[in-house]
Amino acid sequence: MSVDTPRRIVLLRHAKADWPQVSDHERPLADRGRADAPVAGRRLAEAGIVPGLALCSSAARTRETWKLAVQELPHRPRTVYEDRMYEASLGELIALVNETPEDVADLLLIGHNPGMHAMADALCGDAEGDLLPRMNRTGFPTCAIAVLTFDGPWKSVEHGVARLVDFWAPHA
Repeated sequence: MSVDTPRRIVLLRHAKADWPQVSDHERPLADRGRADAPVAGRRLAEAGIVPGLALCSSAARTRETWKLAVQELPHRPRTVYEDRMYEASLGELIALVNETPEDVADLLLIGHNPGMHAMADALCGDAEGDLLPRMNRTGFPTCAIAVLTFDGPWKSVEHGVARLVDFWAPHA
C-alpha cells in the first residue's frame, strides 16, 4: 500500500456507561449503552467502514462497546486493547495513530472524551457541509462516530491534516 493511499481515521466514543461502585476503569455499559453500541456498529457497516486495525481503550466500557459494535461488521478487524488510550491526552492519541502500520488503510479508535472530541477537532483542517459545527455543538456524545480522511503516511498525522467526512451520534 502506498503512503499516498487515502486513509480514514474513525473515532468512536464508548457507549453510555453506568456508575456502579467500581473504579472508573471498570465501569460497565448502562442499558442504553448496550442498546446503542450495536447501532453504531451497523452505522459503520452501512458506511462501508471495516477497519484494518481497531485500537480500543482497555477500560471496561470501551471493550464492551467494541464487543457489541464489531458483531455488526462483515468481519472482525485486528484489535489491540491499548492501555495508553485510557485517559490519553490529544498528543498521546496522535502518537498512537503515528505508530499505525502503513499497510492499514482504515484505523478505528474506540476511546473516551474529552480525547475523542479533541482528536476529531484538532485533526480537522476541513469538513464537509455543517459537520464540524454540528459535531462541536453536540459535544461528541456517547457512541458518537467521526470519520476523517487524509492522504499520506500515518506518521504525518498532525493538527489540521484531515477532512471530517461524517459525524453521527445515536441520539443527536
